[in-house]
Amino acid sequence: MRCDVTFIFSPKESLEINTSIEHGPENMEKSREWIANKWEELGCEPLRPSGKVLLLDRILAITDTLGHDWLSDNEEQAEELARHFALALDSMRVVVDLPGLSIHSS
Repeated sequence: MRCDVTFIFSPKESLEINTSIEHGPENMEKSREWIANKWEELGCEPLRPSGKVLLLDRILAITDTLGHDWLSDNEEQAEELARHFALALDSMRVVVDLPGLSIHSS
């Protein structure tokens, strides 16, 4: 199935990625594990003072760490990232809004 993932970095910088995914509980779990591993690989820090790290926190931190320029220059990796985000959230439409520190999915 087709899905759209939008990364908003600032009012002037955003990136739209269209990709295909295959929904299912096994793929969702694999993508959540991939995100957790990527978060650790990039050395991301917890956003919450408690140190608790939620899936959405990981998605925001990974997106922020990689940044607009890197995602724009590395299309295959950006598509892989978008695919894992959509699968982990079980959504066909995802918006990662860094300035708003929010994620919308449907």
